[in-house]
Amino acid sequence: MPMTVEIHQASILIVDDQLANVQLLEQLLADAGYTQVTSTMKPEEVCALHRKNGYDLILLDLQMPVMDGFQVMEGLKTNVNDHYLPVIVLTAQPGHKLRALAAGAKDFISKPFDLVEVKTRIHNMLEVRLLYRKLADYNKQLEATVAERTAELRESEARYRSLTELASDWYWEQDENGHFSKVSGPVLEMLGIQVESLNGQKEAAQVNGWNEVERNKLRVTIAERQPFLDFVFHRVNADGSQQTFQVSGEPMFNSSSRFIGYRGIGVELTLRH
Repeated sequence: MPMTVEIHQASILIVDDQLANVQLLEQLLADAGYTQVTSTMKPEEVCALHRKNGYDLILLDLQMPVMDGFQVMEGLKTNVNDHYLPVIVLTAQPGHKLRALAAGAKDFISKPFDLVEVKTRIHNMLEVRLLYRKLADYNKQLEATVAERTAELRESEARYRSLTELASDWYWEQDENGHFSKVSGPVLEMLGIQVESLNGQKEAAQVNGWNEVERNKLRVTIAERQPFLDFVFHRVNADGSQQTFQVSGEPMFNSSSRFIGYRGIGVELTLRH
């Protein structure tokens, strides 16, 4: 929809205790093409009307009985659904202009009315107001999209973890210092890591039979914090039989891109032939 059309369809409330001023503004706005214009001569009703209708613009006289325009603006600020105060004040007092802007008004129109000034200020105000609303709507859509994508990512990760558990014979995680925080399967033995024995003493894991060239190559890859995919290991058992393993792993980083460790999975290919 063209911006001009949207502006002319904007909802406008005229607030003035003088019927002549209300009628003049209504006629001026109708002649300018505005189609959603209402008015009230009771300033005490403005806050309730705005909460109900959410006006794009309020033309607010400052000099009124019961409640003046400044009191009305203070009441409008309590509207939690609208943090943008869409008010142009109408005043014949030059000294009130700065006070009105300080109170939250977005612009002012001087009395007696200059018709060109009235049209220009109202059009400019509505253009800014509609752009503000579009930005707010876009931010809401963006938040919803991010929430949706986050949920999809979590579902995807859950499915991946489930498939990993089904597809791997062992899994491990290391911290940034190379200490294993989660281990299942023979990975410690493969890498020649020192493990704690039942009596609490550190002892070298069994390394007999592993291909040291392959194992050293993997150690270098991990030391350089590089990912590896389907890396193949071999081991010759005491009875001369050979086992073949395949391992994959990746470095882990936190939200600040700081390295926090490694994680990996592996399978024994021997059993799958």
